[in-house]
Amino acid sequence: MVDDRITFAEETNGFSRRLAQLRWFLSHDAGAMAQFIKYGVAGGTATAVHISLFFLIGWRLFPSLTEDDWMVRLLGITPGEVDEGRRALHAAISTTIAFFIANAVAYVLNILFVFKKGRHHWFVEIGLFYAVSAVSMVIGTSLQSVLIARYGVMTTLAFGSNTISALLINYAMRRFVIFKG
Repeated sequence: MVDDRITFAEETNGFSRRLAQLRWFLSHDAGAMAQFIKYGVAGGTATAVHISLFFLIGWRLFPSLTEDDWMVRLLGITPGEVDEGRRALHAAISTTIAFFIANAVAYVLNILFVFKKGRHHWFVEIGLFYAVSAVSMVIGTSLQSVLIARYGVMTTLAFGSNTISALLINYAMRRFVIFKG
């Protein structure tokens, strides 16, 4: 009769192997596919921070949500009354505040897990990181504001267009201009 139980030594060895694989994956030398996955996770985390802050600020500080907005329904919150022009302005303010905080999260995660530092001095690197993000935010927020003010598009959809445009611009600029691939 063969004993199918895994010994403690075998289990510990398997754990050690998985831990070594995780360390390699999280290193800067893991390869392009791992880098892209890590960028997605880091970006997803920063985006979650941005979205959470955007809607919290747009609900509590600068009302920019409407009764028929998907996030209002999903979260079961009551939005403040605001006209279309003010809603567009408030959405832009909410985006800007959330941008600064989420961008700091993105920078830290990118440095720790995704890209190699060193193409530029750290001060220049942070400046470029924020500059690229600011350009993508201005483009995305302008699109968002136009969609709300001119076309009455739901805040959540307009914010989604902002997020997608920022994702595309940021990845390309961070990979090829700011950091060492």
